[in-house]
This record gives sequence, structure tokens and C-alpha cells, in this order.
Amino acid sequence: MPLDQTPVPAQPSPDSGANPGAGSGADSDAGLTPEGPAGPEVPGTAPEGTGPAPVRGAEREPVEAASSGNPAAGGEEAWSVRQTGPWTHRDLAANGARFHIAELGSGPLVLLVHGWPEYWWAWRHQLTALAEAGYRAVALDLRGIGGSDRTPRGYDPGNLALDITGVIRSLGERRAHLVGHASGGTLAWVAAVMRPSVIQSLTVVSAAHPRDLRRALLTDRRQFAAFEHVLGFQRPWIPERRLVADDAELVGRYLTSWTGPNGLDEAAVHAYRQAIQIPSTAHCSIEPYRWLLRSMARPDGIQFARRMKKPISAPTLHVQGAADPVLLSHTALGGGEYVAAPYRWRLLPGVGHFPHEEVPEEFTAELLDWVGRHKE
Repeated sequence: MPLDQTPVPAQPSPDSGANPGAGSGADSDAGLTPEGPAGPEVPGTAPEGTGPAPVRGAEREPVEAASSGNPAAGGEEAWSVRQTGPWTHRDLAANGARFHIAELGSGPLVLLVHGWPEYWWAWRHQLTALAEAGYRAVALDLRGIGGSDRTPRGYDPGNLALDITGVIRSLGERRAHLVGHASGGTLAWVAAVMRPSVIQSLTVVSAAHPRDLRRALLTDRRQFAAFEHVLGFQRPWIPERRLVADDAELVGRYLTSWTGPNGLDEAAVHAYRQAIQIPSTAHCSIEPYRWLLRSMARPDGIQFARRMKKPISAPTLHVQGAADPVLLSHTALGGGEYVAAPYRWRLLPGVGHFPHEEVPEEFTAELLDWVGRHKE
């Protein structure tokens, strides 16, 4: 039975006062009470954080999407994570969980992995362009997000990368061109290290190599300050409540402040605000960030950093917005040090954290050229 994907309307918490969510956001604890009860345990790493335990599934069918495919069309009642369009939605099993994908076209597989706070719909422009160019384009919802399972454990980068390579196998493919944005880009780096035979080419967007990011967070005050939201995620309970309060107003502010002059269209901002309100998504989606900082001095984090020294054998396209306020361009620069294959760095002037949405035509042209060069 598919996950219940109906957004939860914001409700004031008992201690939120008369105006829930008021104030600067950083100081407001108002919003939803923590999401529902814990689901069944699955094997994995110990849970990060002390927030509410996520659920794995539910008994109701998801609300259908508006017929136009626009999440803003048809009102709140019509919104669904499975927006209609030329693509096909389906679920498949991989690495002990169920994953939702949107699929379009036939040919060599290109797997698209979103970042935070997005879900599969972030790749709507690339899905159609890749299919028209003769590729099998598949956009994945990561564990804990969109239409995929919310499991109580498994949000460390190693397990999430195995989710990605497991999905490739479940699609019946031996290899794929892997494209990842932000946190999805971090996982793309990890997947290329852990399962090199599965990755035909790599495209990383707005994501530094994990070792570069670790170094920057330990030594670079500017990058540390740019990750202020990640620092806020380390607290128990409060971040989840803030993210969904007032119809996910804080997520909307993040989205608009992280873009360049082109910005994101209103429909996209609406969709991501709705998606974060699906029960347990706020908690599950920030668990990888909790692992990132809390593992810095732990044996598992140190071991992970050492493992990431292994050279990447997949040809790699590295795309970065010059105006990205979250992942600073000088932090991302230098990823080629870890690539023992063709490597291309592309810095896009005036583009923020979401190149695939801010300048979709320019980004898609770069992507098509790269995967076209490495079909064989």
C-alpha cells in the first residue's frame, strides 16, 4: 500500500502561543507536534538525533495530483507527490526499503537524485529533455522523502548510497549515468566510490566531495556559517516542528534565499513546501545532516572519510553555481583531485544553489553533452 502522501496542515503546538510560527524563524518553536509513531525497524545504522521516530507506511492512498501536473493547480486538495505528466510513477524495492520513482523514455539509464528540501519533481525539466534525447530518465525519491519509505534507521551516507545503486539494479540495469544535486550529489560521490562498476558517468551539482566538505566545515568559517541551517538541525524535536510550521513557511524562505536572480517559480516553491509536510518527512530528511556533523569525531565518521580517499573511476562533470550561498564555490572547487578519469568543472555565473531549476536549459545542455560523451 503506498505511503500516505497528504501534507499535514500546520497546527500550533501547546506552547506556541496565539500566533504560531511568529518571529524570525530561528527563534520560533511553533508548528506541528512531532510526527506519528515509530514504524517497524529495519537493519541499518543507529538513528541520528533524538527527534520523533519516523513511520514506514500508512493505510490510505495518496491524494491524486491536479491534471495539469502543476502542484499549485486545483488547490490544496488536489496536491500529490505524484504529479501527473508524461512520466510514469511506480514503486520498487531496493536495499530493504520501497522507493518511488518517476520514469520517462527508453535507452541508457540516467538516474537523477534530488537534494534538500526537494524531491523527484526537481528534475521535471531534465526528465523530458533526456527522454527526447534517447535516454531512460528516472528521478528517484530518496529514503524518507516524497513517495519513498520512511524508515527509522539507515540515513548515513553509506546506506543511502547503497539505496541508489540498489535502485539501479532493481531497474534491471547493470550501469547508469548518475546525477545528484546537493545532498544527492554527496551521495553520488559516495556511490561512485562504493560501487564503481555500477556508475557509468557522474554528474555532481552543488555538492563538494565529502572530504572537501568535511575539511571546510572544520577549517573554513565562511562555509561553516553558510551551513547555519545544518547547525540548527542538530537540536532534537525543534527543527522538525519549525520546518512544517505555518505551511512550511521556513522552507519557502530557504528556497527563495538560496537562489540567484532567476529564482524558483511559484509552483516549485509550493510543491516543496507541501512535500516537507508529508508525515515524518521533516524528521527523515534532516537525519543525514545530523549524521554529518555528529559523526565528525566518531569512529564511523572517521572511517567514512578515510574510505572516501579512494579515487573515482567514473568520468565526472562537476557543476556549481557561483552565487550559491549554501555550498560555497571555493569549497566545491578541487573535487577533481579525487577523480582518476575525465573531469570537467563548470562554474555558472549568477546561479545559486539550484542550477537545474534556475537555468534548466543551460544545465540540461551541459548534462546532455556529458552523458553523450560517455555512452559507451
